[in-house]
This record gives sequence, C-alpha cells and structure tokens, in this order.
Amino acid sequence: MSDGIWKRDEVDSPCVNICVIHPDARICIGCFRTGLEISSWSAMSPDQRKELIAELPDRAPKLKNKRRGRARRVADRTQEPPKLEF
Repeated sequence: MSDGIWKRDEVDSPCVNICVIHPDARICIGCFRTGLEISSWSAMSPDQRKELIAELPDRAPKLKNKRRGRARRVADRTQEPPKLEF
C-alpha cells in the first residue's frame, strides 16, 4: 500500500496550539486568526487559505505590548516608580 493515498494537497493550518483570543485585538495570540477565520478554516478553499496565511504576519504587531493580567502587573512593577518631590 502506498502512503500517497493518505496525503492531501492542502494548505497547512497556521495553528501553533496556543489558542487564546486576545480580548482587545480579537485575534488568536498563537496564529493571529480571528475566531471566525479559525472556525471557517475547513470550509475555505486552498486559495483562500493561502491568502489568509499571507495576511497573518501583518497582524502580529497588533498584539505587541498588550499585556494583561499577571504579565501587566509584573511589567508595571519592574518600571521605575515616579519620583516624588516635596
């Protein structure tokens, strides 16, 4: 039996198994897709998938410096406190 039977000519998913939708940017912090794009992936044509994958690197800067929760608190503590003058 040939392995070629099971191979499919599809565009691989950009998923990196870090599946968290950023609350402000509304995109996944792992693959940079929206929830709608993630859920529609299996219905997309190969050309639609390639087009979407080409757009993803431009979305990464939307997440830069958008820390929330513990990461923000830790970052805030490492900054120098304001100087008080009397």
